[in-house]
Amino acid sequence: MALGALALMNSAAFATTKDGVVSEFIPETKVITLEDGSSFTVPPDVAIPSGIVPGAKVSITTDDDDATKVTGVTLSP
Repeated sequence: MALGALALMNSAAFATTKDGVVSEFIPETKVITLEDGSSFTVPPDVAIPSGIVPGAKVSITTDDDDATKVTGVTLSP
């Protein structure tokens, strides 16, 4: 059980979160562009909340070793 908890903690340590406001979302290519100009292509296995529209506040989680690999997208309040 301790190894499972350690693995969970390690996986959390290898993620980076970018918060921002959506300036553009292209559903066909699953590309989210934030107002600061950063752009993220969301892979097919990662769900995108239905409220992702220009002006929405989002948190985009990426792999710490590869900032281009999106691992999660959530709406922020």
